[in-house]
Amino acid sequence: MTSESDPVAALREDAPGEPTPPPAPFPEAPRGEKGYEKRAVDVFLARARAAFEAPGIDDGISSATVRDASFPLVKHGYAIAAVDAALGRIEDAFAAREREQGIAREGVEGWVGQARATAQEILDRLSRPDGHRFARARGMAYGYRIDEVDLVARKLIGYFERGEPVTVEQVRQTAFRMQRRGYREAQVDALLDAVVEVMLAVG
Repeated sequence: MTSESDPVAALREDAPGEPTPPPAPFPEAPRGEKGYEKRAVDVFLARARAAFEAPGIDDGISSATVRDASFPLVKHGYAIAAVDAALGRIEDAFAAREREQGIAREGVEGWVGQARATAQEILDRLSRPDGHRFARARGMAYGYRIDEVDLVARKLIGYFERGEPVTVEQVRQTAFRMQRRGYREAQVDALLDAVVEVMLAVG
């Protein structure tokens, strides 16, 4: 596992002269549980490492790419929590570099202005009445529980309007139970991704 004090350690090569261990040496999922397919994780992290260490080699990797990464679930796969934690640190590292590049390109005011515009769009959606923030799942299909999503929405309103404490990790780890005709998952997930993007953009 990578060091908690070094968020990009998962992207770095091993020290010269040392034997090279298998990429992304995560623990396996507990017995009886599925985990992320090891090869899929290893391949993605190898691409991320190359993109981070030599920008321009793989322009398809960004903080958003890391945030949206998904892997097949299999027996004897990597423990999900361990991989997700590492991906969070890698996303932070890419976002920090993107923020530096954006400020250099657009200036502080331009970069912050873009983040504020996105934050206002998010806030406009979050400020809708309870039960009406997102479209409902069609027919008898399942979606996210409306009361749980609305509760998170109110907490995020507090963050954007009053600076109440909410961390990126809390948003990443947000999970909802399901209900018939609940909020559509894709819409809620897209908004939470946008919240993470804004939080990382402003540092």
